[in-house]
Amino acid sequence: METLMKYKAKPLFSRSKEKDRAAEKKGKGGNVLSWAPVQILLLALGLNLLIELLNHKGLGGLLSFIGEHPLAFFANCLIILVTLVPALFFKRRIFYMGMVGIVWAIGGIANGIIILNRMTPFTTADLAVFATGFEILPTYFTKFEIVLLVLAAVVVITAAVLLFLKGPKSKDPLPRRLLVGVAATVLTSCALGLTIKQGLEGGGLSTIFSNLAYAYEDYGFGYCFANTWLNVGIRTPKDYSAEDMGRIMSEMDDNAAALPQGEAMTDVNVVYVQLESFFDPQQIKGLEFNEDPLPNWHALQEEYTTGFLTVPVVGAGTANTETEVLTGMSTRFFGPGEYPYKTVLTENTAESVAYILKDLGYGTHAVHNHRGVFYGRNKVYKNLGFDTFTSMEYMSNTSMTPKNWCKDKVLTGEIEAALDSTDTPDLVYTVSVQGHGKYPTVPELEDPAITVESIPNEEQHYSMEYYANQIHEMDEFIGELVEMLENRDEKTILVLYGDHLPALQMDEDTLLTHDLYKTEYLIWNNFGLEKEDEGIKAYQLTSKVLASMNISDGIFNRYHQTCKDESTYLLDLRKLQYDQLYGEHYVTGGEPAYEPTDMKMGVRPIRVTGYIKLEETWYLEGENFTPYSKATVNGKILETEYLNGHLLRVIDDKLIQEVDEVSDIKISQVEKYKEVLSVTE
Repeated sequence: METLMKYKAKPLFSRSKEKDRAAEKKGKGGNVLSWAPVQILLLALGLNLLIELLNHKGLGGLLSFIGEHPLAFFANCLIILVTLVPALFFKRRIFYMGMVGIVWAIGGIANGIIILNRMTPFTTADLAVFATGFEILPTYFTKFEIVLLVLAAVVVITAAVLLFLKGPKSKDPLPRRLLVGVAATVLTSCALGLTIKQGLEGGGLSTIFSNLAYAYEDYGFGYCFANTWLNVGIRTPKDYSAEDMGRIMSEMDDNAAALPQGEAMTDVNVVYVQLESFFDPQQIKGLEFNEDPLPNWHALQEEYTTGFLTVPVVGAGTANTETEVLTGMSTRFFGPGEYPYKTVLTENTAESVAYILKDLGYGTHAVHNHRGVFYGRNKVYKNLGFDTFTSMEYMSNTSMTPKNWCKDKVLTGEIEAALDSTDTPDLVYTVSVQGHGKYPTVPELEDPAITVESIPNEEQHYSMEYYANQIHEMDEFIGELVEMLENRDEKTILVLYGDHLPALQMDEDTLLTHDLYKTEYLIWNNFGLEKEDEGIKAYQLTSKVLASMNISDGIFNRYHQTCKDESTYLLDLRKLQYDQLYGEHYVTGGEPAYEPTDMKMGVRPIRVTGYIKLEETWYLEGENFTPYSKATVNGKILETEYLNGHLLRVIDDKLIQEVDEVSDIKISQVEKYKEVLSVTE
């Protein structure tokens, strides 16, 4: 009996287990914050607040966004929530939530940093140029800041590993997790779908971003970033058909009768120079310098055709202005933030000024004083009709800005070399880089030629001064280029224009033009063309140039020359672009109009003429070597030191000792990140 009483008095659970059960019961019923769906809701809300705080550059901007665009804010919360809901299916729910949350936080932080540095928000197109981003990281961050970024990455990775190994696991049985997960997925998906539908119908959201930066401000980061991922290419236009494309072609033919009649000028060299971040800073209200930073530019504007050029980007996005000028296509018809150079033009040819002039007997050359693989130009230019491409890896005697961008003065000689490389008229399309940001906020120049005398925002004093001195040197390059072209006994048209405004944190109220998308263009010639000033779009620039030469070849060129006053001008331009790149090629007989060219890298032949051994060191003699020239034996690239344009020193000399004759040694042009651009034959 005594034993029985002792047994009954003994508690069924230990004290610690009772507490655990009580805590578990409280967690399931009493503490709402411990419920997994509530945790996910709060995490989505918190992440969205953080992301939009950075997207709108502060608390004031965040509050304005929530107050003025509540539906967009709610939609962005739901987008984040949809990506978090799958956590409910997993035992490692906290780990999943942490990983997804980190990804969203990194995206929001990256967007905030990018907006401050280039004025254009973070898009999925930036992921396509991921390696390029690493290359220019030192341009935008100090060494200390880069070290902090690396340490932050290490901390995040370490935390992720620890969370996976040590993090709590859900005790809910699988059926319960499945039931809750499915229910939450259905509810959040339906809520998101209805919210977006209401936003699109009511105007609170849009899928058309005429201004990417403003779209991010109005619709939020998550919604806009998702659009740059899902909304790519050109959607099939309404009424697209063979009959409708025939109608467009008939209109072009009918309107062509109004074009000025005259013999095509196919004996004229055409030189383009796309000037990086180039515009007249005196367009900024209240800004004054000690002297005119652009004397050559302003003198040429007085005598030759000029005007404002509306470009598709601001602060960054050089390749899209380039696309418009070369092809006559509007990049606004592609997905928001899309770079056709990284998508459709990697695999498809497109009509371009190069193809048009190539068909008329021209040599076609591209020149760029930066990496050949930047924006994939070493591949895309083949699909745009170029015979040669001279990138930085094929240039000698380059000099760099304090921010490590190649100065433009090297381009004069490269353009001249391209013109000298054929016996035919030539097109030389040149892309400069000197004006590129980031612009320093502390003094970088010891004795600047241009100094800021007055500026509305004193915080931008040194940024503006640095920028003004870079474009002042670019202006000197323009003067030297014009002088070189004048001294040649050849008819020449020179087309100069800025690709976009610099990333100097300007807004419409800052500018006399009240437009962030307006740069300027100038068309110089040495054979007496009339001055015809007007404001145009970037995709109309080439048609204006070719019209001055009485050249109406090419579908897009002819379309701009004949149909720009039609009410359906932009609608039909979109159809032409779709037909060429995604459709049935109705206007070109069912097949693409052009084949990729057999493009050569560089216009100066690189060759080895001899090799010698002095003591224990091997030297290669040859022609047109550059700092990117590497000796190659039996397909293996040897460690090579550039001495000058005619001499290389081979550091790794084991294989070179085995060669029997000069022809066994090849020269590879190897870019900064080890991609081989070409090998001598």
